[in-house]
Amino acid sequence: MANIQARKNKEGRIISYSIRVYRGRDPESGRQLTPYSCTWRVPEGWGEKRARREAEKQAVLFERRCRQGGTADGRQTFAEYAEYVMECKTTMGMKHLTEIHYRQSLNRVLPVLGPMRLCDIRPQHLNLLYQALSSPEARNDNEMEQVKPILWKTLEERGVVGDLPTKGGGRVSLARLRAGKTVKPSTAQRIAEVLDMPVSSLFTPVRQERTLSSRTVMNCHLLVSAVLGQAEKELLIPYNPARRAVPPKRGEVLDPNYFQEEQVGAILNALEAEPIKWRAAINLLLASGCRRGELLGLKWEKVDWERRAIRIDCAMHYAADRGLYEGPPKTRDSMRTIRLPQETMDLLRAYRRWLEEEIACQGERWKPSPYLFTGEHGGPMNPSQLGNWLTRFEKRHNLPHLNPHAFRHTMTSLLLFSGVDSISVSHRLGHSSVATTTNIYGHLMRQAEDRISGRMEEIISRAKNEAAEKEE
Repeated sequence: MANIQARKNKEGRIISYSIRVYRGRDPESGRQLTPYSCTWRVPEGWGEKRARREAEKQAVLFERRCRQGGTADGRQTFAEYAEYVMECKTTMGMKHLTEIHYRQSLNRVLPVLGPMRLCDIRPQHLNLLYQALSSPEARNDNEMEQVKPILWKTLEERGVVGDLPTKGGGRVSLARLRAGKTVKPSTAQRIAEVLDMPVSSLFTPVRQERTLSSRTVMNCHLLVSAVLGQAEKELLIPYNPARRAVPPKRGEVLDPNYFQEEQVGAILNALEAEPIKWRAAINLLLASGCRRGELLGLKWEKVDWERRAIRIDCAMHYAADRGLYEGPPKTRDSMRTIRLPQETMDLLRAYRRWLEEEIACQGERWKPSPYLFTGEHGGPMNPSQLGNWLTRFEKRHNLPHLNPHAFRHTMTSLLLFSGVDSISVSHRLGHSSVATTTNIYGHLMRQAEDRISGRMEEIISRAKNEAAEKEE
């Protein structure tokens, strides 16, 4: 176990902690080896209790790195140290989807920074990395295949109307090709193998000059900054080079997509012709403003029928390596209780009666599930299923583009335009602070303020006119 010792200045104030980790004994001489050691300095203004807790946490991290073979001089490579940081974050409760996103960013930066030693990395190396990530060569999907007319002629001669059947009993989708789009070389290869023809006779290689989005490059910068920042904290490097590099510019932040009142009315009217399950789901999205995962993670036991409220404390997630799984909401403040309109509660009651009949009808085929919204035969619903249904729904009724998160934005706009204060809206959304709400919905708040100012003008003008009439 690591040993920590406080160091004080002349005034008796703790200014740093010495951290030492037992290294063992020399196998030949039996003498005790010099322990691993580092110093953690207390930031200005910190109290003793806070500093002690942080020192203990840094001691645990330092000991773990020592046990894993890391050296305390910054000579280990970025790849080695980045893996150590990832393991630390996972141990401390990093969400699985967050880890997946970090890994994706890490895979993009390792070809450049991976072999470099921590102590050798400079700001200019990071600037060159960001330039490389912003070029078309950084994407691995710019090489695509364009279909030739001979493919359609071949399919027609062989009587293939829909997708292409494979020898193993599966099917190769031709939807992208029928829509006039390009496909990946691997897809083109599969089609050529099924038809037993050369790829070059069916497809033409096409080079696209697309680049990674500015958000993707920024995520890589944030990951590099986090790894090197931890190395700075552990005194492996004198400073964090990412703070002195020129980070990529953030892309233009688009305003949230939301529906006007007349559009909301059209959507709700179109829902009347749809199954009760989807009517209840969309109505709940609009009335509560919950996220897609929160909706699909909502359980019947969390519905308070008397208080007309639901409790959001978990969410349904999907990851390719784990499938569907239940996890916490986006943030700690996302755990909240939301009051609902009576109409929404009535719709949920009707849906629950329908669901009970459906369970009885399916019998043994039904998979027990505590969730409000399930798959076709019970069990949790895949988040993509909701989005796919909305796409079909909008096409059936000639509606604007629909996605689950747009209903969250719509609820926010309706509340703000109705004069509801930003603090109440922020709590209903489950944001960690009002600042988060302001950053996302600032333009809506300004529009709402303009409307309120206009109404105040009307009120003041009306009051003056009424006073003048009384004087007359």
